[in-house]
Amino acid sequence: MTVLKEKVNRDSRAMIQDAETKDLLSRSLHYLKAGYPIHFTGPTGAGKTSLALALAKKRKRPVMLMHGNHELDNKDLIGDFTGYTSKKVVDQYVRSVYKKDESVTESWKDGRLLEAVKNGYTLIYDEFTRSHPTTNNIFLSILEEGVLPLYGSKSTEPFLRVHPEFSIIFTSNPAEYAGVYKTQDALLDRLITIFVDYKNIDRETAIVSRKIGVEEHEAKAITTLVSNLRKQCTKNSSYGPSLRASMMIARLASEEDIPIDGGHSDFQRLCIDILCHPVSRCLDSDQPQSDAEQLIVDECSNL
Repeated sequence: MTVLKEKVNRDSRAMIQDAETKDLLSRSLHYLKAGYPIHFTGPTGAGKTSLALALAKKRKRPVMLMHGNHELDNKDLIGDFTGYTSKKVVDQYVRSVYKKDESVTESWKDGRLLEAVKNGYTLIYDEFTRSHPTTNNIFLSILEEGVLPLYGSKSTEPFLRVHPEFSIIFTSNPAEYAGVYKTQDALLDRLITIFVDYKNIDRETAIVSRKIGVEEHEAKAITTLVSNLRKQCTKNSSYGPSLRASMMIARLASEEDIPIDGGHSDFQRLCIDILCHPVSRCLDSDQPQSDAEQLIVDECSNL
């Protein structure tokens, strides 16, 4: 898991915000201010985490980023005892009297969720459906009763009141992705879920051009190639190449002085290296790898 306690995040600052994205962030910010958690869901590479970071930045509160995984448990979220500390005091103020006082106490370290709830952070729970639903049940108490149960803390209080400035932004991939658990309806019912899909060609072109620094017509060629391959997915479009693949191709072509030309062998080789795996995963074929390579070469030739 990763913790961010800074007012400005590099990823959110670098995000390309067109009119549609600005409108989505504006709406989402209003929902957060009204006390409702936001849930961005959609295919990998669609920009969910970047949206969450940009939204968190707008709250002007410290941000904590937490990644879902199947090993996450209450010790990670609430905290755990990390060992023991001892304290010894020797008093010889009166020479003839020797006094020794020694005490041992357990050391406690707050978990990510407890720290965020206690201090009013904006918590981004990235890919939360990769955690077990039983682990995520703790969020029901937070969202419904406004309290965090202090399981295992040995605290005299059974729970902690949620800080009034605390807010949560969830992100997730669709249920058909590997390693993803089905989310309990009780939790989803408390979230405002917004589907984030791939952007259209013009928007993806603008992102690649501005982030990587390639000419717009070159970015357009790359994003068109990736988009066309994504449309060829016959098995599962969720596994198709994403905007990240477009940026990889643009960056490596620029750094290695490879012409962004569909007919150039070096460009075709670069595209095969980057795109073959995601394309092969979404083809309903007996020979997915070889068919994916041929499909990439064909689409390159059509640019």
